Amino acid sequence: GGIPVVANEQGGLDPVDAVIDKDRAAQRLGSTVGADNLVLLTDVPEVVLDFRTPNQRPITEMTAAEATKHLAEGQFPAGSMGPKVEAAVSFLDNGGRLAVITSPEHAGAALAGEHGTRIVRGSDGG
Repeated sequence: GGIPVVANEQGGLDPVDAVIDKDRAAQRLGSTVGADNLVLLTDVPEVVLDFRTPNQRPITEMTAAEATKHLAEGQFPAGSMGPKVEAAVSFLDNGGRLAVITSPEHAGAALAGEHGTRIVRGSDGG
């Protein structure tokens, strides 16, 4: 992580106590620079539904609308996969084309559509 700071009245920077959410920071940076793609790395190869149940299943692709629905259903816990999925949806809502969630070793393959979870805007572009 970095050291969070705020601008002071003299034009300098003052350190502040804060927790920087790396997923949201990545989303904001990607949206600000107009990136087409956002890769969010984690310690698992893909997002799953019904995590730690007999019905657990991987998601290879979903739309932002589907991701939002799954978030509302509590499929992706806060402090775990939830912030990554929220960041992915926000990135797409702010003009991004593709968000990928995967592990570092699968990042390249995930961008090529061969691994990980791809989150896309949807057929209506939003």
